[in-house]
Amino acid sequence: MTKKIDVFAHVLTPNFYRQMLEIEPKLPERFPFIQHPQLTDIELRRSFWDKETQQIISFVNINPEDYVSPEMAAVLCRQANAELSQVVADNSDIFAAGVAMIPMNHVEEAVKILQETAVNPHLAGVQLFTRALGLSIADPEFHLIFEACSRLDLPIWLHPIFDERKPDNNIIFSWEYELTQAMLQLVQTGIFQEFPDLKIIVHHAGAMVPFFSERIRYILPEDQEKDFHKFYVDTAILGNPKALELTIEYFGVDRVLFGTDLPLGIQPVGATQVILQAIEDLPLSSANKEQILAANAQKIILKTKGGIR
Repeated sequence: MTKKIDVFAHVLTPNFYRQMLEIEPKLPERFPFIQHPQLTDIELRRSFWDKETQQIISFVNINPEDYVSPEMAAVLCRQANAELSQVVADNSDIFAAGVAMIPMNHVEEAVKILQETAVNPHLAGVQLFTRALGLSIADPEFHLIFEACSRLDLPIWLHPIFDERKPDNNIIFSWEYELTQAMLQLVQTGIFQEFPDLKIIVHHAGAMVPFFSERIRYILPEDQEKDFHKFYVDTAILGNPKALELTIEYFGVDRVLFGTDLPLGIQPVGATQVILQAIEDLPLSSANKEQILAANAQKIILKTKGGIR
């Protein structure tokens, strides 16, 4: 039985969700996708589990800094990370690791939480979003967070959120634009020049980048064009082997990791099967497919966490 590691699966732990609903009762109206039952019900999730794939789980995009004070955001993040760690510990057959959240409105405490994450055996890194507090994630306000991740060798999961300045946001195209724009802004700030070993895993297969690679090549300075190739990406584009071919061609097979956006994407149980079929249909060797399905995650993410169980 071939083991697989899904590096981009989502949860919404019950206690954290309950706390956030007390703060903002309209969350389900604002973000209907958070009502997916598999986000909160682990036993239901198990009923659809293939027993071959371990998941690395991160929170859906409900971020405390958008609703509470810096001090309270830090408290909520610590509590959520502790709850997530316990979920991983109690379900280590299905969950390989969790991904921490940090309070973006309290950078000093965020750095402390990153230090705590680095020594937590159940957390493998931190999730950041394309924007925070109305600012690009590449804004100097958040520089210390990237410095800490580099110093602590903590991978970053980069997930899109809407830019609230825009009136026509949608989950079909807006998130892909936001990811691409964040990648550009990070490259233009010189993030990989300053932190060459920084690991940033971009959701949705690197978004628009593989398809507009020649615009990147001919418009940007050479050093910035090269830095675009330093991102890691997942395979969460709901199948589409031809698009995955472009992704692998651009980033390299050693920087592409199996990820599905589970349980979201395709109702009712997620996109795992169509993404696995797309990978199977790729004109790659068995060894290269194994890299994507598990070996890259083992090397990049789980090397200090005891590996796949």
